Amino acid sequence: MVPEFYARDSNGIPAAWVARVRESMGRLTPRFSANRTVREYTEKYYLPASAAYRERASGESAMAVRLLNWRRALEQGWPDLRFGGVKVESGGGRHAFEVQVYLAGLEPEAIRVELYAEGTGGEAPIRQEMVRDQQLAGGGGYHYSAEVPSDRPAADYTPRIVPWFPGASIPLEATQILWQR
Repeated sequence: MVPEFYARDSNGIPAAWVARVRESMGRLTPRFSANRTVREYTEKYYLPASAAYRERASGESAMAVRLLNWRRALEQGWPDLRFGGVKVESGGGRHAFEVQVYLAGLEPEAIRVELYAEGTGGEAPIRQEMVRDQQLAGGGGYHYSAEVPSDRPAADYTPRIVPWFPGASIPLEATQILWQR
């Protein structure tokens, strides 16, 4: 490709380079056109945002009030939210993770506990939701568990806690993340 740019005709024009640029534009323009962009943004963002607004505003804004109460509870409880023990067992082609989470007065439905691993080879990160099991002795917390394939080392996965509320746009409306260290 580089030699095509420097190989110029008698008028100083890199004809092979220009031909490559034109051919690329012909193939890529539909993908990067304003029509495609407007259609995609409308379908993926504007229409869902409009539907979410209508849902929040309906019924005397009952959902918006619940969302506001959830956010206030997060602000109060998040600083004291913490992980307890973490246990990992590997075998049978799986890693089994168990974690203890102390909720600091938050409702268990206000959060989601996940196993997180960075994406590899250009793939998206792995976010495996952990399942809430029994309540911890003494109350105030729960035991969570999840299994993932052992095609990656167990050390690639880190438990974390993220806010969760049906219809909330996370992390836009609640940016907290608590990582197990």
